[in-house]
Amino acid sequence: MRRIKVLHVITRLILGGAQENTIYTVEGLKKFGYEVTLYTGPPLGPEGSLAGKAGELGIHPVTIPSLRRNPHPVLDYASFGTLLALFKKNKYHIVHTHSSKAGILGRWAAYFSKIPIIVHTIHGLPFFPYQHPFLNFLYLNSERITAPITDKIITVCEAMKFKALSAGVGKEHQYATVYSGMELDPFLSTVPSPQLREKLGIKEGEVVIGKIARLFPLKGHKFVVRIAPEVIKKFPRVKFLLVGDGILREKLMERIKELKLEDRFIFAGLVPPEKIPDYLALMDIVIHTSLREGLARVIPQAMAAGKPVVTWDLDGSGEIVQEGETGFLIPSQEEEKLKKAIFCLLENRELREKMGEKGKKLVDPLFRKEEMARRIHEVYQELLKEKGVVK
Repeated sequence: MRRIKVLHVITRLILGGAQENTIYTVEGLKKFGYEVTLYTGPPLGPEGSLAGKAGELGIHPVTIPSLRRNPHPVLDYASFGTLLALFKKNKYHIVHTHSSKAGILGRWAAYFSKIPIIVHTIHGLPFFPYQHPFLNFLYLNSERITAPITDKIITVCEAMKFKALSAGVGKEHQYATVYSGMELDPFLSTVPSPQLREKLGIKEGEVVIGKIARLFPLKGHKFVVRIAPEVIKKFPRVKFLLVGDGILREKLMERIKELKLEDRFIFAGLVPPEKIPDYLALMDIVIHTSLREGLARVIPQAMAAGKPVVTWDLDGSGEIVQEGETGFLIPSQEEEKLKKAIFCLLENRELREKMGEKGKKLVDPLFRKEEMARRIHEVYQELLKEKGVVK
């Protein structure tokens, strides 16, 4: 194959699903023979950085200091100018952008640089019900205007495609769904560590309900805290294990203290990605109550670890969680139904184990990083032939 130069652009390499997806994509495409470069902004914020993980995979991103997540006219103008200059200088065959800010700036810079192929991945739509109307207006119209210059729009689940199309973003022929890949084997083979259990203060016979997410608005930790008193009243041997950190940590801890449930909640803080399987192994039930996701990586990860999942029926969750078979799909924010599902699983260990075994079979190999890279390689090859870049 002719040496094809590919560039990926993302706003920041924090600990997050879109970021992990991106570095695994870059790693996988290199194995297919592409010459791949990654541009990113600085990993600002309390979420932690994936820069070390990228380095372990042989990926050395080019940092653009002005590239930031939030809208900022001066920095955005500077980022656009930097991207435009780099694109013209390096003459990439494919520019592949990720997430909203990098997606808008990167695609227009690629267009004005006459890059032959422009690809964009939607990990989660930038317009959603809980956001300020002006920002929704800005992001929605930016996506609508930018879609026509995009050769292919990749979504991490079918739900994202349908939402984008119903909002008037692009045409159906532009879309391809590629599930977000990961290293599945550590999750498939994980077993509970007595040492970690002791370190976290989980006693023999206690049942663990776990949630893995940044402690940020829209991640839904408030629902977990609200249902906790009734769950613990009915099942006193339950503990809640929260993995992740963020700006809501103090507020959540204060509320838990007011409820006198400090001994029932464990805040694990930031956990390196390679350690997540160890924490999932300690969980008996995994809950996901985020109000905005594409397809949360923790769902297939939990299923690979053999855990039943209780999640809001939002976005792509219904594409992999089979109701009553691998977990429960709950209408968004219906706390009574959330509690009932958790009660059902707490009462029936055999059901938890049965659901966990079915989940393992469902996600493998669909969510392997190699499968994701293979699918994106296929998308690239179709576009390269279509554009006459390769014969």
